[in-house]
Amino acid sequence: MDNFFNFISHGWLQIIAAAVIGYLLGSINFAIIITNIVNKKKDIREMGSGNAGFTNVLRSVGKGPAIFTIVFDFLKAVIAVIIGGFLFSAIMGDSVHSPELVCCGKYLAGLCCILGHMFPVYFGFRGGKGVVTASALMAASEWRVFLAVLITFLAVFIITKIISLSSLAGAVCYPIATFIFTFFVDYRQTLGSETAYSLNYVIISTLFTLLISLCVIVKHKENIKRLMNGTEKKITAKK
Repeated sequence: MDNFFNFISHGWLQIIAAAVIGYLLGSINFAIIITNIVNKKKDIREMGSGNAGFTNVLRSVGKGPAIFTIVFDFLKAVIAVIIGGFLFSAIMGDSVHSPELVCCGKYLAGLCCILGHMFPVYFGFRGGKGVVTASALMAASEWRVFLAVLITFLAVFIITKIISLSSLAGAVCYPIATFIFTFFVDYRQTLGSETAYSLNYVIISTLFTLLISLCVIVKHKENIKRLMNGTEKKITAKK
């Protein structure tokens, strides 16, 4: 714990940089940009469900723009995560556990990227729901958790054909899977070794993913209402 707080006190500039860069990258909302380009300056937030994200682009604009949206929204989060990990790795001393703090840098930059996607400074703080950017954070920071969440998402989607419900199931799975892997695999199985993970790593990773999960769920509040009313739209076989 002393090493962790020592890191905070000496690396505050890099911590701020990771957060700001992540947020500014996340604020580049490609659903808004691509729809504006291909649809004669229309605003995706005034179309369909009003959400500036992949699903609304798919329904309201088309498959091509939706593919570009999901690819670029994914990539911006991956870039943010890489930068966050690099910035944290650049200020570590020999007394701190490298993988743990690199992971914290990835989570911090990734979380801020998701917040930027949800509340983009360039577009009046009206953005998307953060599902794609959260998925990119998972893929770039912890592939085991990403696979667990992806399997959960696909299983629910195959059964229901409802993307919002699948996304919510994935969001619930995210912190649970993170705790299982960090505690039972990383922490428990490395106890007593020179490269042992600390319990702080488990706690911080789980808290970060829980916060991300809550952000995604809160942004889906309208979808939750429609799901409860039975009016949420499904993705058709054609789409």
